[in-house]
Amino acid sequence: MIKKIIYCFLLSLYLTSGNAEVVGQSSVNEQLAEIEKLYGRTAALLRTLERQVELKQNNLSKIHKEMALLQNEVTKQSKELAGQIKAAHAMGQQEKLKLLLNQKDPALSSRMMVYYDYLNAARVSKLSHVNDSMTQLASLEQRQQEETSLLEKDLEQQRAERITADNAREKRARLLNQLGDDYFANEQQLNRLKESESKLKNLIASLQLSTGDSESAVERVEEQLNHQTVISASVKGSDSEASFPVIKGDFSELKGTLPWPVTGQLRNKFGNADGGAWEDGVLIDAKEGADIRAVTNGTVAYADWLKGYGWLMIVNHGEGYMTLYAFNQSLYKHKGDKVDAGEVIAAAGQSGGNGKSGLYFGIRKKGKPVDPIAWCRQ
Repeated sequence: MIKKIIYCFLLSLYLTSGNAEVVGQSSVNEQLAEIEKLYGRTAALLRTLERQVELKQNNLSKIHKEMALLQNEVTKQSKELAGQIKAAHAMGQQEKLKLLLNQKDPALSSRMMVYYDYLNAARVSKLSHVNDSMTQLASLEQRQQEETSLLEKDLEQQRAERITADNAREKRARLLNQLGDDYFANEQQLNRLKESESKLKNLIASLQLSTGDSESAVERVEEQLNHQTVISASVKGSDSEASFPVIKGDFSELKGTLPWPVTGQLRNKFGNADGGAWEDGVLIDAKEGADIRAVTNGTVAYADWLKGYGWLMIVNHGEGYMTLYAFNQSLYKHKGDKVDAGEVIAAAGQSGGNGKSGLYFGIRKKGKPVDPIAWCRQ
């Protein structure tokens, strides 16, 4: 009887500790999700602020150049005005009537009157130009003060948001450390992903229904027969908008020509035979914050945080085709936004509880995963 009581007591302790561990890990996961959401929003705001600061700095630079040109013009006009005043002084600073009466030669008198009128008109014109230039200069100085004040506010907000982002990054690192090494084990990652796969499938299915796209059994069989897995060591996109290839047209006709959304090593290929995670797309190593670009034009169908995928964007290209971009640090577009081919839509990151920065990239044809390597240029 005593042994039975002891056994029950020890069993209850074991179960209680196990449940506490599960609850504790669940709580940490929830915190991790919230901190990733905060970090993503903060990073997106920082990008906006950086662009605003750059724009205001460019405006200030233009104002400085305009002020320098106007100042030179004022100096030039002032010198010319001084010359005209000297010319008037050389004529004796006489009134027009007095100048007329003092001339004995009528022809000379007539010419003197013409010169007098010309010099007066020129003097008045120069005075008007100088006055206009001074007014413009004062207006530019006012604009400079306003732009400087706005720039200082943006810089102050930028510093505050950067502190928030750094704190969020540090807290995320502490949470991942708290979860332990088992969290990043392939088996654990696969289990977490399978929990999220159903949500992603349901999400894509609902998006397909909203666009009226569906896939017949014949199309599914044809896709399986035509499917080939291609192994690639790395993929190359482009780091600058100027050099990023702009590919447009019907998505179904772009197979093999699409650019990669980011440049990096291909960490995970499509359809892993070993049953690894993210087998319905590819995983590309990319530096945190690297620009993620739309492979072609389309409309944002989804832009939010999804468990297992972090900050996820889905772009609808019509004809039942969609592209997926996950694990982002932050998103720059919202649901319903139009995106152009090559436009920056997100920043690479490690959201979704990932320990390494990168991009999950997937392509769906009427809800069915297809190999991105077959669609993107090699």
